Amino acid sequence: MNGSPQPGSHLSTPANMADVAREAGVSIATVSRALRGRPGVGEATRTRVQAVAERLSYVISPEASHLSRGETGRIAVVVPLLQPWFYATLVSALVGHLREAGLDTLIYQVDGAQERGRFLAELPARRKVDAVVLAALPLTPDQRDRLDLLGVRVVVAGGRLRDLPHVRVDDLAVAHTAVDHLVGLGHRRIAMVRTSDTDETPWEADLQRARGWRERMDHHGLGPVEELLVTEELGPRAGARALDRLLALPDPPTAVFAYSDELAAAVAVRAHERGLRVPEDLSVMGVDGHPVADLLNLTTVDQHVAEQAAETAATVIALVRSRAADLPGGVDPVAHRHDVVLDHTLVVRASTAPPSA
Repeated sequence: MNGSPQPGSHLSTPANMADVAREAGVSIATVSRALRGRPGVGEATRTRVQAVAERLSYVISPEASHLSRGETGRIAVVVPLLQPWFYATLVSALVGHLREAGLDTLIYQVDGAQERGRFLAELPARRKVDAVVLAALPLTPDQRDRLDLLGVRVVVAGGRLRDLPHVRVDDLAVAHTAVDHLVGLGHRRIAMVRTSDTDETPWEADLQRARGWRERMDHHGLGPVEELLVTEELGPRAGARALDRLLALPDPPTAVFAYSDELAAAVAVRAHERGLRVPEDLSVMGVDGHPVADLLNLTTVDQHVAEQAAETAATVIALVRSRAADLPGGVDPVAHRHDVVLDHTLVVRASTAPPSA
C-alpha cells in the first residue's frame, strides 16, 4: 500500500481545490463554480461537490474568491473623526456588516482640512480597495472634484454629496420635526446650537439642520432670529459655551435645539450648573438616538445610525458584487439604491415641556 491518500481518507495537509475535484470526479473549474454558486453546474453535481468539500474540510480562501472576481476584498471607510458617537457607531456597525459579507475594512481618519486635502492628494486607497465610503465627510468644492480620481465606487453615509449613491436621513425634515415639537409645547424663543470644524468646512447635515431651523421658525412666524443660532468650535465644552452666550442675551431662549445629543447633553449639564431647571426653565433636545439621551432623559430625534450603517453596507456590497456586463442591457442593479433616505423618529422625554409662566 503506497502513501497516496485514498478517497475519503484524512489528508495530512489541508485539502485544495484539486483534491475536491479528484474525489468528486469533476474538473477544478466545476468545483470553483459549484462552491461559489455560479451558473453552469447541475444541481446533482453541485450537491456532490459540496459534500466532498465538507468531508475534506475544504473552504475557498477569501483572497482567492475575491481575486477570481477581480476584487481586492477591501472597503475604505473615510471619517473626519472617530471619537463622536455618530461616527463610532456608524463605523462599528458598518465594519460588522461588511465582515459578514467577507469584506475587510480600511479605516482612514482625516481630521481637518489639511488631512482631508492630503488624503485626496495622495489617494492612499486608490487601487487598494473595491469601494470607498465617505462617512459624513465635510469637503471643499476642490476636494469634491478630486473624488473622481479615486477610480473606485464611492458611497456617502450620513449625508449627500454630488450625485454619488448615499444613505442618510432627511436632515431638513429632522430640524422641522424638532422645531415643530418645541413650538407645539408653546415655545417662541427657540435657539439652535451647533458646532463647526476648526477650518469651517461645510458639513452637509449641519447646513441642512440649520436651514430647517430657519425655515420652520419663519413658518411659525417666529423669525428666525439669527442671534439664537450659536456656533461653537467642536469639543466637549461646546454646548456649555453656547449656552453661556445664549443666556447673556437680553431675551434668552426658553428652548434649545442642539445639533447632536452629545451637544444637547452638554447644554443640559451647563444649564444645571447655571442654576436652571430642565425643562421647567429651559427645554433641551438633540438629534441622534445616542444612549446618553436615554440616560439623561433627553428628548431627541433618532436618526437610526445602525440602520444607516446596514443600508450603506448593502449598497456597497451590491455595487462591488455586481457587474453591469453580466446583466441584461447593462442595467445597474443598485440604481434604485442611489438615494436611500431613512425615516427619523421623534423620541419625547422629560427634557422638553411647555415654558413656565
